[in-house]
Amino acid sequence: EKLIQKYRGRHLSKSDIENCLYSIGDNDSYLGGNRRPIDTMIRLLTKYFSPDKIEKGYSLAIGGASAAGGGAGSAAKKGPRLTHSHGRQFHFVLQSLMLWRAVTHDMFRLWVLAEQDLLDQSKGNAYSLTNTGQGLNRLQNCPRVHAAMREILHGVQQKVGVWIGSSVIHLGDKNVPNALMFIDKYTQVSRILNPIVLCIVQIPQLYKRESLKRLFDEQFGGVEKIIKDILCDFFKHGFDGGGADNFFDAGSCIDGRLTSAWNWCSQLQTKPFYPIFKLAGFTSFDGTEFQE
Repeated sequence: EKLIQKYRGRHLSKSDIENCLYSIGDNDSYLGGNRRPIDTMIRLLTKYFSPDKIEKGYSLAIGGASAAGGGAGSAAKKGPRLTHSHGRQFHFVLQSLMLWRAVTHDMFRLWVLAEQDLLDQSKGNAYSLTNTGQGLNRLQNCPRVHAAMREILHGVQQKVGVWIGSSVIHLGDKNVPNALMFIDKYTQVSRILNPIVLCIVQIPQLYKRESLKRLFDEQFGGVEKIIKDILCDFFKHGFDGGGADNFFDAGSCIDGRLTSAWNWCSQLQTKPFYPIFKLAGFTSFDGTEFQE
């Protein structure tokens, strides 16, 4: 009320100021729920891993037939497409998380630009219904969102110095056919990371239960080992370029990093630490009860 009384006037009504304040509150709430898990994951990466030191059993190095060009079809889809040393993979993961953080931080602006791109029917920007391999989709150029993404990517690249991987941004093609699909893909980041972060946070609390303490020690090697096992597996195989049949759809491109992470999520139930997720309350990567 004090802000309204202070700034209202002939050109700025009470409702205008209220809308501005509500928008600021919405943005702050969004960042709290969507940027925080990325920040937490960055802290976990730098806490438990170092690019210069490899702890026995926890190397982040990746490589395989898919990365070397061998294998095709489903075999290549399942394996890593990238070949990285431990240090290179550490920086690749860190840079990917930093990029996701930057995109999430600027999501409200990107959302406005996405709507402008979608509604822009000017010459050269009309959409066409195209079979993208995932059904019929509205294929349309995204000049505003693409320019904003180049700006965001450049900002992250300036911070890290040496960029690892491809800088290709898929927009307006069969991978990301329109701006709405772009928004949808990047709003999934918190859905990927939140369940992992919440599970890791729950592990020390679960260990305090006498009924679970012996299980954790004998079957999983204790709290620290469980946490490092989960993180090591995610940082290796959630960022290995897998999840598609070719390098154009996956690999190290900007969009492909998310594809790899989703691919890891789809395989969680095959991991030896999956029971820990269930004990922590995990239902699915869309399970709102667990994420809240």
